[in-house]
Amino acid sequence: MLPSHADPRPRCLIVDDEAPLRAVLRRILEQQGFHCRDAASGVEAIAALEIEPASLVLSDYHMPQMDGVELLRTILERWPDTAVVIVTAVSDVDLAVQCLANGAMDYVTKPFRVEEIRGRVGQALEKRTLLLENRTYRENLEARVQAQARAYEELFLASLQSLADALEVKDPYTWGHSVRVGRYAMAIAMELGLEEQLLVQLELGSRLHDIGKIGVREAVLNKDGPLTDEEYGHVMEHPVIGWRILSPLLRDAPCALAVVRSHHERYDGRGAPDRLIGDEIPIEARVAAVADSFDAMTSGRPYRAGMAVDEAMAELERCAGTQFDPMCVAAFQRALSARAFPLPDSFVRRPTGRAVMAA
Repeated sequence: MLPSHADPRPRCLIVDDEAPLRAVLRRILEQQGFHCRDAASGVEAIAALEIEPASLVLSDYHMPQMDGVELLRTILERWPDTAVVIVTAVSDVDLAVQCLANGAMDYVTKPFRVEEIRGRVGQALEKRTLLLENRTYRENLEARVQAQARAYEELFLASLQSLADALEVKDPYTWGHSVRVGRYAMAIAMELGLEEQLLVQLELGSRLHDIGKIGVREAVLNKDGPLTDEEYGHVMEHPVIGWRILSPLLRDAPCALAVVRSHHERYDGRGAPDRLIGDEIPIEARVAAVADSFDAMTSGRPYRAGMAVDEAMAELERCAGTQFDPMCVAAFQRALSARAFPLPDSFVRRPTGRAVMAA
């Protein structure tokens, strides 16, 4: 009859083809507080362990069907937390080394003394306890290290976002721009079925895409009117400035860096800074370009009101194939039609149903 699961006694399985010896070992170990079962062969032992695993197995070496080393290997493969002690009449150093090398906690030769069995069993269980504690410590340590790494990563990303927010304070008319661009870019990317790892980096790059504007003169950044050619050229230095700032920090996020550097490239090759054309532009940058332009068109400036949503969408479609990747524009149109993302609270509705930025 199997013991109750509430039985606190450690489980021991005694494996030997000699019934009298099994009885002797059982009596010794039960006196030490073990709940004991026994098996006449390795095959029986495996069947018994499948029903109820044991903390300790005492096994003979020479047995029919399966010898002690084969049983040892099977036990440690299937029940690695079990302590195995080999008990045999063969006094052979090579055999002892073989058993220990295969994972046995100890090796006892027959005939043995009661005190020897008790001592060897106690040592084997102490070794088992130390191994289990060491494994638990390693697992907990790994979990703590991973948690610490996640905390550092979150702190790092929060610092970068704070830097982006500080930039938007310099240019109050673009407050919330990076957050909205990230939202739109993610909607496009999900329509395109981009893989999850790319989505993570795309969102990060979108949030940081204008970080280089920290190097743009405030007089130009906040100018109340259209920019001159010289001023426009100065502003358009920001992708490379941002890329240089972030490159040492985002070595493991090349796609995020690609968004920062290439979100002003044009599909026809007339963009900046590298004049990439078509598929030479990383897909994450092509996605961000559509998201960035949509938010720029629908956001109000001191010298102009923001476009209505349908007007901005029409402009994206007009420029598909020249300024923008047609595939990304079509994906954004689908996302917009499906309302895959909320429009900002600052949008209101005209009687015609078109959305505009509130003044």
